[in-house]
Amino acid sequence: MMKQPSQLEFGSIVGERYRIVRTLGSGGMSRVFMAEDLKLPGKQWAVKESVAGPQVMKLVRTEAEMLISLSHPRLPRIVDFFEHPRSGAVYLVMDYIEGITLEAYMKGYEGYIPQEQIVPFALQVLDVLDYLHTRQPPVIYRDLKPTNIMLTPEMEFILIDFGIARSYKAELDQDTVKLGTVGFAAPEQYGAGQTDARSDLYSLGALLLYLCTGGKYSEWTAGVEGYIRGELPRQLIPVIRKLLRQHPEERFQSAGEVIGELRHSADFQPAQQGISVNDASMDYAGTRVVAVLGVSAGSGATHTAIAVSHYLARRTRSVALVELHSTAKAFARLQEVVEGTSVGQSSSSRRFEVDGVHYWRQTSRADVISLLGGSYRFIVLDLGSGQDNERLEEFLRADYPLVVGSGAEWRVQDIAGLARSLQRHPQHKWNYCLPLAPSEAVRRLRKELDHDKVFALPFHSDPFEQDDEMDQVLDELFRGVIPDTRKKRFGFLKRQR
Repeated sequence: MMKQPSQLEFGSIVGERYRIVRTLGSGGMSRVFMAEDLKLPGKQWAVKESVAGPQVMKLVRTEAEMLISLSHPRLPRIVDFFEHPRSGAVYLVMDYIEGITLEAYMKGYEGYIPQEQIVPFALQVLDVLDYLHTRQPPVIYRDLKPTNIMLTPEMEFILIDFGIARSYKAELDQDTVKLGTVGFAAPEQYGAGQTDARSDLYSLGALLLYLCTGGKYSEWTAGVEGYIRGELPRQLIPVIRKLLRQHPEERFQSAGEVIGELRHSADFQPAQQGISVNDASMDYAGTRVVAVLGVSAGSGATHTAIAVSHYLARRTRSVALVELHSTAKAFARLQEVVEGTSVGQSSSSRRFEVDGVHYWRQTSRADVISLLGGSYRFIVLDLGSGQDNERLEEFLRADYPLVVGSGAEWRVQDIAGLARSLQRHPQHKWNYCLPLAPSEAVRRLRKELDHDKVFALPFHSDPFEQDDEMDQVLDELFRGVIPDTRKKRFGFLKRQR
């Protein structure tokens, strides 16, 4: 509640024009009222009353002039400003926005906002932040939080409170006053240094994390990845993680940069055959996910996942291979070979490395979410042949879903059966891999599935070793997305003999 008594009540008239109808809300330093326009019958406005002592009245007046100069569809128009020096009260008259706050909307959904609205919501907020940050001088909002965002009946998002917004002043080393809402304000709003556009981007990250965890978290702390909803767009996770970096120089540097990242991620599709994509497409701040799913036990999913991981490591570096199964044994045995330990004596660490690929054994979805917030260029998920809900969801959400099925003539139909059983899900991104399949089987399956991304995998006894034939197939599979930079060969099996 506002500590000082208000100068306004029902029927009060501000500026000889605006009659107070009712209170809309109040905070520590202000109240907001609905008012009717005496000169424009039927027109309603929001009037914000704030208290400013004589020592900061000039600053408040300057800020009001700045706000009145703004014009953006996601900002309420501020059309008038009045002072009451005797009481220290100042009044801003602005558009009345019909709707509810984002906080109230979330409460109505019990902490849940539909996943398909998350990215559009982020882009709407970024649109207005980009507008503010590119003013001369830049305008820093400084208090992005659910109560300051209004959701209209048309599902449009409007920023409604500029109580602590300020113009960025290049000659200052730090803010005069440290303000912001705990949990959403950037670290620099509480210590030395001046807030800038990157401070608002931190708050956006906090807001997105708040939405993605059902209102439980707004700071990236230990264990937070376990509360991120599993069905959310995967590309959001590395974006949120980068927005929430403690040091401003480690975050995205502009709203436009985040907009480009989200649009690139949301629109991304593997390049179609015959279409080249220049190397600029690799300038990606987040992580791409390749999910390898076997149609049946023994179809070669793990072997293929290893081959793909080392292929990617030779091309792009920074690759993680994740065994997404808490009871799988394959990676444990591999770790014993790598570390030279006895059977059954695997290290307590679930991570080990083979020629630049980080292997993660017996992991869970929470582990995957945590890795997505890191620095890996690619994460390859070895899903085995299991089709439980968790692994199936990871397969369906991957950037590159790979189905591995037997290349034997009498088993090729297993892949077609899997595709039919999941036909309610979009399959345009899927890639089908048939180890040792004859060309006729590939041709027939392409025709049956009406899908070009069907590949025969050649004989490849050592998936850790480069193989020219296998590289040709994977070059085609990742055409236009992986730059052609070759590394020296690594003979894992030879090294163990």
